[in-house]
Amino acid sequence: MVFPTRHVGKTPLQVPVLGFGTAPLGGMFKAVDGPEGMRALDEALACGMTYVDTAPFYGFGLSERRVGDAIRGKPYQLSTKVGRMLVTGSTALAASMGWPDPLPFSPEFNYGYDAIMRSFEDSLQRLGLDRIDMLLAHDIGEMTHGEQHKQHFRDLADSGYRALEELRSSGQVKAIGLGVNEAQVCRDALGVGDWDVFLLAGRYTLLEQDPLDYLIPECDQRNVSLIIGGPFNSGVLVGGDTWNYAAAPAHVRSRVQQLAEVCASFDVPLAAAALQFPLAHRVVTSVIPGLRTREELQATLNWARQDIPEDLWAALKQRGLLHPEAPTPTASPYVSSPT
Repeated sequence: MVFPTRHVGKTPLQVPVLGFGTAPLGGMFKAVDGPEGMRALDEALACGMTYVDTAPFYGFGLSERRVGDAIRGKPYQLSTKVGRMLVTGSTALAASMGWPDPLPFSPEFNYGYDAIMRSFEDSLQRLGLDRIDMLLAHDIGEMTHGEQHKQHFRDLADSGYRALEELRSSGQVKAIGLGVNEAQVCRDALGVGDWDVFLLAGRYTLLEQDPLDYLIPECDQRNVSLIIGGPFNSGVLVGGDTWNYAAAPAHVRSRVQQLAEVCASFDVPLAAAALQFPLAHRVVTSVIPGLRTREELQATLNWARQDIPEDLWAALKQRGLLHPEAPTPTASPYVSSPT
């Protein structure tokens, strides 16, 4: 497939509307077959999914190593993250943090100037690359940090942002932003810097559209792009039983069942509707499902090609399952229009 591309915020950087999330390549929640994961990424690159997102946290460096080996010497657009330094030490808590087979490092939170500069250099070394396109402050937010969030946010606002801005202004990265699961912290960040992009996982999906009421209009006004991670809400929109990285509660399962019933009445897979929905909004630049096998990649490509009638979206709104102001696709946003 040849995917359309969209600009990242105000920058000249363009990325394909379908990208590749690589938390699974780091073994998120279960160890990954390394060669199979690499073959999946190779095939994704070959079919036009040249935007790849990774992070030091994913497998404690494992994802970055695999990503670098896969994309080196090929056309790519790459984002990675800062905010967790990897240090040598025990990985005894790795499984409880979601990484059963990591590299032998431990992550330590630090959003300050020196830590961000060092993390950027360390990522280049792990990747074996001389270029990172987007650098994102990872998992800043109250959901992750609880009572420690205020201090971490002060560190980012007082000195970490300066590091990101220096890297952008010097041309070492093209875009800066956040990579988070929380919409509110993106709103807070708008008050402390000039950002290009927020990679927001799980909060603007077929299941959830609360950011339409506050974050998205503010991003639109400031020309800040959204990249949507977790379009399947941790798996619950693709036949799984997890939401927000934990067991889906009853009210979520009920809503998913209602979404699935409407999609089934139009003979459309729920996952296809979930994959296509976010890109109807002009603020959204790319959607990046996390993939670990060629089978998952092929299913994703099939959902991207799926023809979805406009009546399906209307039916979802009529049943109160979509925000009434949510823009919806008129055709698959992943298929280039003929010229």
